[in-house]
Amino acid sequence: MVNTQIRHYDAIIIGAGFSGLYQLHLLRDRLKLNCIVLEKGEGVGGTWYWNRYPGARCDTESHAYTYFFSDEIFNEWEWSERYPGHAEIRKYLNFVSEKFDLKKDISFKSEVIKTSYKQNDNKWFLETSDDLFYSSKFLISAVGCISTANIPKIRGLDKFKGSYFHTGNWPKNDVNFEGKIVGQIGTGSTGIQAVPVIAETAKHFTVFQRTPNYSVPARNKPLSKDFKKYVKENFNDLRKTVKKTPNGHAFLISETLVHEVDEKERLKRYENAWEKGGLQFRGTFKDIISDKRANDTASEFIKKKIKEIVKNKEYAQILTNFDHPYAGKRPPIDTNYFETFNRENVHLVDIRNDPIKFIDEYGIATEKNYYNLDLIVFATGYDAMTGSLIKLNITGENNLKLEDYWKEGPKTYLGLQIPGFPNLFTITGPGSPSVLTNMPTAIEQHVEWVTDCIKYMIDNNYEKICTTDKKSQEWGKEVNEAANKTLLPTVKHSWYLGANIPGKPQVFMPYAGGLPVYKKICDHVKNNNYDGFVLT
Repeated sequence: MVNTQIRHYDAIIIGAGFSGLYQLHLLRDRLKLNCIVLEKGEGVGGTWYWNRYPGARCDTESHAYTYFFSDEIFNEWEWSERYPGHAEIRKYLNFVSEKFDLKKDISFKSEVIKTSYKQNDNKWFLETSDDLFYSSKFLISAVGCISTANIPKIRGLDKFKGSYFHTGNWPKNDVNFEGKIVGQIGTGSTGIQAVPVIAETAKHFTVFQRTPNYSVPARNKPLSKDFKKYVKENFNDLRKTVKKTPNGHAFLISETLVHEVDEKERLKRYENAWEKGGLQFRGTFKDIISDKRANDTASEFIKKKIKEIVKNKEYAQILTNFDHPYAGKRPPIDTNYFETFNRENVHLVDIRNDPIKFIDEYGIATEKNYYNLDLIVFATGYDAMTGSLIKLNITGENNLKLEDYWKEGPKTYLGLQIPGFPNLFTITGPGSPSVLTNMPTAIEQHVEWVTDCIKYMIDNNYEKICTTDKKSQEWGKEVNEAANKTLLPTVKHSWYLGANIPGKPQVFMPYAGGLPVYKKICDHVKNNNYDGFVLT
């Protein structure tokens, strides 16, 4: 590698989703830095560039799943549905990109394959899959929390003569299920969205379920003129609401505890929340996610609803054989998911009791049965929160490899920086609220903090910032303490713990203390000259 081959920048951002676009805007347009975004896809969108599977849509309401930093964007853009689909979200991010002329500083089809920090230069050097080389003082990872698709290693998959796809890496030209015998493995948030849509056209559809999931109706619908008007007129109130709620959504969580009301009132509130639909259901009572007795009341209510919907009693039992509390995993919302199991062309397999043994040329063999298939859909989730960062092949100070440093689980300070990796910032990294929140709200807070930090360094002639092992250990304890105040760590097979990836250390990764508390901590650090960071 010679110097003429290296393209030099003040800051490099990896990823062109919600995080990368806003970070580019602030560093380039506010701080006037020379920046570039490296994006492996052919367009903007981040998670939504790859997630085009049938039924893919956001589970945050559109009036909250948006940037709040710009009144102008908010007023000019109009969402069409309560829960936007993947195509509309990409359209929105393209609109934002054009508004701020961001694409001129994004290099598409540039997958970062190697990332190294050179101490003598105090610079990051990056190599991309198209054999280009870059360097910068600051490196910002905006690769997202759920971007690394996980296809389980099932014996014989390579022999399958049909087609197979992962929902997180869906073909841009879509997949035709018409007249096909289809199998889907996985029934998490993604699988629950995909099932009803695939079932509509597939000749026969077999769903392989390991862990049943609670789900509440989304009640998705086109937005009325009156509601669109309400959203425009209440921009400031909505912005205040998303910033003060623990999960960054545009609805408040009730202050009432489950057992402060009698059973009749409790059922009435659950019924109203079920009819309204959406993630608000978990906000019906304050203690649903922190008290097992309170959670049991929500769990039983949902279980009863599922059994009323699903006519096949065997299927209803399989779908409600829960091994975790409601919202202990990411709580899905759906459109006709449970109703789909009443269709004649749909079959449900409980692979907890009849595990998959292998795949051959023509289908899937379980311990007790064999299923001929033309096509397999993997809705098996992601190597969440750490996978996309490790995939960047990052080497920090003293040849420290991130993969080695995180062998026992991710270590960060505030989810913003990793000890031994100077001038590298991670947007919504492990140890931050991230996946427990409405992502754009968490992203805005992180991007603004990183921008303020870099400005502080420039204004005070600092060249290098890094956190310490001690601070990451202290923060790790904070993350565990926050999690242990909830029911979240009690779930065995949760991707919040990395339990869906064989061999991955099981550590609770997101910060469960809520966005307002987290922001207060970050602001305190900033207002005390970046306490916990070493600036040189």
